[in-house]
Amino acid sequence: MLTKEQIAQRISKEVKDGYYVNLGIGIPTLVANYVSQDLAVEFQSENGVLGMGPFPFEGEEDADLINAGKQTITTLPGASFFDSAFSFGMIRSQKVDLTILGAMEVSETGDIANWKIPGKMVKGMGGAMDLVASAENIIVAMMHTNKAGESKVLKKCSLPLTGVGCVKKIVSNLAVMEVTPEGLVLLERAPGVSVEEVVKSTQAQLIINGEVPEMQFD
Repeated sequence: MLTKEQIAQRISKEVKDGYYVNLGIGIPTLVANYVSQDLAVEFQSENGVLGMGPFPFEGEEDADLINAGKQTITTLPGASFFDSAFSFGMIRSQKVDLTILGAMEVSETGDIANWKIPGKMVKGMGGAMDLVASAENIIVAMMHTNKAGESKVLKKCSLPLTGVGCVKKIVSNLAVMEVTPEGLVLLERAPGVSVEEVVKSTQAQLIINGEVPEMQFD
């Protein structure tokens, strides 16, 4: 199974030259560490940063430079800072080409639940509602199962939804899956993980078209 860093590394292959990319809290924040330096990519954070770079090395942190998850970040030459109203103006006007989010649950039809567990205190949904309502290309980075070994890739989400039918692709520690009009297609599997293991760990119905390759890492 993949580590969180390897999930981020696999997702980095989905980032194309010229993209503006929003990174959600959790695993998505790691993606900036793995995108090729040959690509012209602008990472946006909803708290008002455009031009984020990789995480800083220990001892080089600047407490005034943080992402939406309050983690210290670096910025690239030409980076800019602005207020939340301007940031969400970017998001709502669909200036962001790719949004990468974490999730507690995802359904086979692309529904996502990532902001609330009933009975637990939460600060609110943050920018998640705006992101899923405005983005045309959403990739979810998540662990395939919970701590009890139960699938988080479901036929239907059980938690309060953040968005409906908005997720295009899921990258978990077991597999890469694509949401299509026909259903959830298994595209790739983690190295050393069999198709049977992925199917066993997935409550959702998976479409398997021929041989499923292993994920490749540089």
